[in-house]
Amino acid sequence: MSTATKAPQVDPALQVRDPAETQRRIKMGGTLLLVAALIFYFWWSIDDELVYYLLTGERTRDTEPGELATHPVTLVCGVLVLAASAAAFLGLIRRGAVTLISMLIVGIAFLLCFVIWAYADLDVAFKPWITNPLPGTFAIATPLVLGALAGCLCERAGVINVAIEGQFLAGAFFASVVASLTYSAGAGLLGGIVAGVGISAMLALFSIRYLVNQVVLGVVLVVFAQGLTNFLLDQIPNEPKIKAYLNEPPKLDDIAIPGLSELPFIGEAMFNQTILVYLMYASVVIVTLIMFETRWGLRVRSVGEHPKAADTVGIKVRRIRWQAILFAGVFAGLGGAYYTVGSTGSFDKNASSGNGFIALAAVIMGRWHPLWATFAALFFGFMSSLRDQLTLVNKIPSELLTMTPYLATVIAVAGFVGRVRPPAADGEPYVKS
Repeated sequence: MSTATKAPQVDPALQVRDPAETQRRIKMGGTLLLVAALIFYFWWSIDDELVYYLLTGERTRDTEPGELATHPVTLVCGVLVLAASAAAFLGLIRRGAVTLISMLIVGIAFLLCFVIWAYADLDVAFKPWITNPLPGTFAIATPLVLGALAGCLCERAGVINVAIEGQFLAGAFFASVVASLTYSAGAGLLGGIVAGVGISAMLALFSIRYLVNQVVLGVVLVVFAQGLTNFLLDQIPNEPKIKAYLNEPPKLDDIAIPGLSELPFIGEAMFNQTILVYLMYASVVIVTLIMFETRWGLRVRSVGEHPKAADTVGIKVRRIRWQAILFAGVFAGLGGAYYTVGSTGSFDKNASSGNGFIALAAVIMGRWHPLWATFAALFFGFMSSLRDQLTLVNKIPSELLTMTPYLATVIAVAGFVGRVRPPAADGEPYVKS
């Protein structure tokens, strides 16, 4: 009998390393080394031994804050990030869950040290306390998450949705008008949904039926919604009695979920919110399940990846795209309603302030997956909430704080997400041969 020959053993030292893997190690290790250097700068430059924090409840005269030791915390975080940098250079941090967890730990460590540095050594009579940024995070991120879900639905079906900003504006205006007329914030949400679906119908009509360039079409729809809402707003007289019926809607009330709202740190942030925030939670679950656990979701993904193959097995490509775009309009309209009945009340010009484009960036940052896009939107919401808090300490220029959320989003999309691949037929109109 012939014996099987063993494969020759190769010395690991002689194995050729993948140049891309080597470049990834250097890039990640260098980035973490820079983060560690910044943390050690924070540790070296802080003079105060203590900073004060309050993570639950509201600050009152009798509230006793917690105390946080500045030097031990920053030193431990610096050593931790330095160790992560060494591990990255050695290739111990590989792709997948290990990289995700490592980057999450490094990010939390850096943000903690940055906030400690910002609140330390303040020469003011009224010493501010570090407060919990999560309540503001979920409030700011609610429309971004809903807009990102709308973007995921459209682009998974093969249609680029640059018009999220326009859907936000239309949803915000009509939610305000309907809620004012009916004096019902719930009816305002329905008005926002109808407006969002209306813009979606225009997107579907011109992109699917008339094969208009989808990027150009999205920009045109944003300008159209902006001009339409501004025009209609100017038609509302300033007379208080008339304005009360058209642009002074009631706002949604906060609803505390018994038990959950009393959890430390996250209870008030997540479970003492308006019904719109709870609808956002449900929307993430619904879209994820529909997209990946239903036959219709499989068809949506198939027409976004290979519409010709889907057509050959009997799937109506145009019909599925129409359905996905209109369904996406529901979530974008709800996101727009946040800017009126969900927060400020009355509608102002450019109420969404360009956040529709941030929602589109969250889609890319989340790799066109509804769950990861949600985390990307929460990241932007967290940065915006942190910016609002740091404006009180006057240690960082306000202009820099204003650009921080956008800069963080650009860095995350360009540097840490890596090369992303959209659906293969995204933006490609389908003409049946």
